[in-house]
Amino acid sequence: MGSIVQALKWIGGTDGVLELIDQRRLPRESVTLLVRDVEQLHEAICTLAVRGAPAIGVAAAFGPVLALQKLADGATTLDGVRQAHSACAFLATSRPTAVNLFWALDRMRRKAEKVGSHPQTTLGGLHEAILAEAKAIYREDVEMCRQIGRHGEKFIHEGAGVLTHCNAGALATAGQGTALSVLFEAQKKGRHFKVYADETRPLLQGARLTAWELRQAEIDVTVICDNMAGWLMREGRIDAVITGADRIAANGDAANKIGTYSLSILARHHAIPFYIAAPSSTFDLNIANGAEIPLEQRNGEEVTRLGSVETAPAGVGVYNPAFDVTPAENITAIITERGVIEKPDNSRISHLLRES
Repeated sequence: MGSIVQALKWIGGTDGVLELIDQRRLPRESVTLLVRDVEQLHEAICTLAVRGAPAIGVAAAFGPVLALQKLADGATTLDGVRQAHSACAFLATSRPTAVNLFWALDRMRRKAEKVGSHPQTTLGGLHEAILAEAKAIYREDVEMCRQIGRHGEKFIHEGAGVLTHCNAGALATAGQGTALSVLFEAQKKGRHFKVYADETRPLLQGARLTAWELRQAEIDVTVICDNMAGWLMREGRIDAVITGADRIAANGDAANKIGTYSLSILARHHAIPFYIAAPSSTFDLNIANGAEIPLEQRNGEEVTRLGSVETAPAGVGVYNPAFDVTPAENITAIITERGVIEKPDNSRISHLLRES
């Protein structure tokens, strides 16, 4: 078995930096980016230097830690709380769909308020406390990934053909991934299987990131164009589809990278199980169904250019949603760190999240 990559880590104490693998430059080169302030972190999230719902949330959690480094001499604890609030509000504007971002920022905001409300708390104590909270979110994400893999590996059979879309691996989390964690755990059990990775237009996260990551782990992977998936199913090459998710509504409708909805329809037509692997923090129970999930619209140049090469006529109209929504009825099961929700609906989701 090869190695599983580490997408991000904190280096140092309260005066430290956040180190990220710059995913914009994969697979041509593997380089790290040292993030030293909130503005740089915001840009890294917006430009997909760091991406994947869990990884975005974990990275953003370190934002208030970076923000407090910039306080002037003589600043008070109250100044620190306000600075943390400001950092969280700013980072919340980076990407609209991934609910993990808002979950992590809300948690960091609450921590700053709670610690800062004690009269004995010093600014240094506040800084230490929010760093400890960010590190806790990081550790929890690592364990969450392991548990998702352990709950889901049973769905990957010996000799199976598995189709995945976009990247839901270690590059998308602090740990070993969500959808890819299932594959990594199946590999640890000694099973042999073949993965087909959709290239995932327009930014090629499947071809650039998932294929690179699976090769690092020595898992058999083949890249296909997005529009080949249905034919591979027809040929009998696909036994399961597994993807991640960026937000899941209370009824089980799931937002994921654009193209996931189409795969769910193809899988249902061919009677192939369709699994989503995501942490409990990806559920947004305040949203009744997928129609209420905000879907990010991205720059049209992502579609009309490939690197520096123009691939469409100048001035042509472009529609570029980053995500689509897969209805719950197309999902065989949602694999979480708390267990598996088969045939997801309101009651099954509520039961798992409440009882676990």
